[in-house]
Parts: sequence; structure tokens; C-alpha cells
Amino acid sequence: MKMGHLTLFWGKNTEDIFPGWSGGSFCSYFFGLIWVFLLSFMVERLSHTKFIKQGTNHVVAGLLQTLMYATRVALAYLVMLAVMSFNVGVLLASVGGYAVGFLVYGSQVFRKADFIQYEESSDIPPLNC
Repeated sequence: MKMGHLTLFWGKNTEDIFPGWSGGSFCSYFFGLIWVFLLSFMVERLSHTKFIKQGTNHVVAGLLQTLMYATRVALAYLVMLAVMSFNVGVLLASVGGYAVGFLVYGSQVFRKADFIQYEESSDIPPLNC
């Protein structure tokens, strides 16, 4: 049985999410980093989205919220598993994806209206530690 790294390392020879990921070349490593970046970006997108319209049936709204929550949790766990490869590039790609996702969807940079402090900005509760 092959053991993975137990400390942070930098290199292209890594198994990001799936065992057997062809991580021997720079190209496959780069695409793996893009994959992790996009996964973490999508977690932030789902964390700050407002899909449910006012007046939607409460059962339909509840089922949609549950589906969105389960999708967000599944994507967040995939990002966590990728970070557990202990590769510094994967760690930076995931943090970068979360940061860019928050910049685009959660911060005040792209909002036209003034910030309301207690405004509900999402259909699902925020990710909390």
C-alpha cells in the first residue's frame, strides 16, 4: 500500500482527488490545479446565490435549498480531499478559488446598491467553522 505525503510539499507528482490521477506531467498538474480552483470557486458561488424567488411554494423552496446545500457540501468536501494531498500548489489553488469567488460574489466590489448590514444574501446558510 502506497502512503501519501504527510507534510506540505511542492511538486507536480501528486494525486489530487482521485487515486491514479495522471499527475506526472506539468500539463496534468496544471489542469488539476484549475479543477481545484473551479471547485472552490463554485462553493463560494453557491454560498452567495439567490435562486429562489419570492412567492415560491415553501415545499419547492425547501427542496431546492436542500439540493443546493447538499451540492455545496459535496463540492467543499472534494476541495478538502484535494487539499489533503498536502501539495502547496493545490492548497494555493483552493484558497485562490475561495478568495476570487468571495471577491466576485460576496464582497462589495461588484455591488451597485449600498450594503445593508442584516440583509439575507443567500438561499442557504453561510459556511461556518
